Amino acid sequence: MAAPHLAVTSERDLRLDLFRGVALWLIFLDHIPENVVNWFTIRNYGFSDATEIFIFISGYTAAFVYGGAMRERGFLLSSARILRRAWQIYVAHIFLFTIFMAEIAYVAATFDNPLYAEEMKILDFLKQPDITIFQALLLKFKPVNMDVLPLYIVLLLLFPPTLFMLLRQPNLALAGSAVVYAFAWKLDWNLPAYPNGVWFFNPFAWQLLFVFGAWCALGGAQRLGRVLRSRIVLAVAVAYLLFAFAITLTWHFESLDRFVPVWLKDWMYPIDKTNLDVLRFAHFLALAAVTVRFLPADWPGLKSAILQPAIRCGQHSLEIFCLGVFLAFAGQFVIAEFSGGPLLQTAISVLGIIIMIATANLLSWYKSIEGRSPQSRVKPADADLAGGEA
Repeated sequence: MAAPHLAVTSERDLRLDLFRGVALWLIFLDHIPENVVNWFTIRNYGFSDATEIFIFISGYTAAFVYGGAMRERGFLLSSARILRRAWQIYVAHIFLFTIFMAEIAYVAATFDNPLYAEEMKILDFLKQPDITIFQALLLKFKPVNMDVLPLYIVLLLLFPPTLFMLLRQPNLALAGSAVVYAFAWKLDWNLPAYPNGVWFFNPFAWQLLFVFGAWCALGGAQRLGRVLRSRIVLAVAVAYLLFAFAITLTWHFESLDRFVPVWLKDWMYPIDKTNLDVLRFAHFLALAAVTVRFLPADWPGLKSAILQPAIRCGQHSLEIFCLGVFLAFAGQFVIAEFSGGPLLQTAISVLGIIIMIATANLLSWYKSIEGRSPQSRVKPADADLAGGEA
């Protein structure tokens, strides 16, 4: 059967860069415990958080980059590019792991505070570094805050056949992804972690959001256009967001918990992040529906100077994510050692984001002097975490 023609825009959608950049900032803030600025992140006002945004956009940009390449150059060459990118991200993960371990071990030893090693779950590394490093190379051992890149590596490794199906039978491919998601829940599919347990982000579950993003990039968003313009869909999305907001308020104010019926609690809880709970997925879909409705791709504000810092961070997401993990622990250490109150917490949060913005600007400058500025692209070749290379 001939593959259907799928419309994939050749112009870079700045909304993807914008929201990926914002998601990187939110992930950085959420990784700093006891931080008053965390109250401004979306996890406090609904079921989903920045991780859903990040994975969806990663799937979208992966299809955006490699979909045309697979159609034009074939399965083998495009698969080789995808696997090459997975290898690049694997190398970045191992490099980040090395730096992160050194940072935590140095702080724990210098300040004679083993709690840092315990909180970041690296005690096994300190006791048995040889075994633990080997397990880290297998992506089984992951310290706190280092779960996203291994998830993305696995999703990329599985992406070539998925993309092949998406280009030929997109709805069937999405349905197959939903079936895998359902079996992951029914049969408790997950990958083993070291020294015990399973992956914090179950790739068999989170692949649904990644594949859905790819499906949207390969024409699915256009097919959903009429649905997203419906006032009924908008009303349902807003109502669900308000419902989620009301429920999350009960998590922060115990006095409100009595207003939630017992049967509703029994049905909802636990809202599982590891396996991408349906309530989290639905919350992300509601956020996306409202966002697309009120923020079109041609909105002039996307080119305004005030949004450029977030957009540039989104265009260099791999480097900025790694930097954010490093900065988050540094911020956690400073707040803990100096018993930092709201003022210090705010200063550290703002300083961290400024450093991320400065780094993104520096990377953009390097690309511009090499003649590889993201803004100068005509074809969709650079999606950073998804594509990276020209």
